[in-house]
Amino acid sequence: MTNSKNDIVISKLCKQHGEKDILKDVSFEAKQGRITAFLGPNGAGKSSTLRILLGLDRSTGTATFGGRKYVSLDTPLKVVGAAFDGIGGNVSRKVLTHLKIIAQSNGIPFSRVSDVLKIIGLSDKGKARLGTLSLGEGQRLGLAAALLGDPQYLVLDEPTNGLDPTGIRWFRKFIRQQADLGKTVLLSSHILSEVEAVADDVVIIHHGKIIAQGELQHVMKNLESLEDVFFSLTEEGG
Repeated sequence: MTNSKNDIVISKLCKQHGEKDILKDVSFEAKQGRITAFLGPNGAGKSSTLRILLGLDRSTGTATFGGRKYVSLDTPLKVVGAAFDGIGGNVSRKVLTHLKIIAQSNGIPFSRVSDVLKIIGLSDKGKARLGTLSLGEGQRLGLAAALLGDPQYLVLDEPTNGLDPTGIRWFRKFIRQQADLGKTVLLSSHILSEVEAVADDVVIIHHGKIIAQGELQHVMKNLESLEDVFFSLTEEGG
């Protein structure tokens, strides 16, 4: 498979914490126009990998967006949209103000704020305070912030956490539309049935090592579900 200039490329990440290997030679790619799901049990190295990709942590190896490191981007939100670690705003701040502050930080016009609220279905929540939002609304607001700069890359950590069945159905449609627009989508999740419904490609990490990767159907082979694949690979002795 040839590399597109709009791929996320993670190459040979190694990280130690004391004597423990957190990541061991982690390498994979997320392709343009496709949804790549990054899976693994708690403590497997998913968050560490994503934090390194987003310039929040260091390691040996490289993690790039179209050949560029996150920290080298002048206005990162115009290139990469990340929904990671909750909303991260003052609970008494209004939704519109929250998004305007984020937009201003990266030179994004304020007109984009109402656009993204419409896209994620929160147009009626502009004057609501962050502390009054439900968990699902908070997730949607995180997606709105990620979309502000109309970025090529979307990096989403547990994006369906807190969404009700209607919200999950909405997310499936939303994320497929983003990929169909030519975006490069990398998402991590522990809800395997959801991943199976949306992913084109799958990467599974366990004990800091990549143990399976490829197109969803190829990784699933003859097993009934992605859940079966996951547990057969990650359970001890599996």
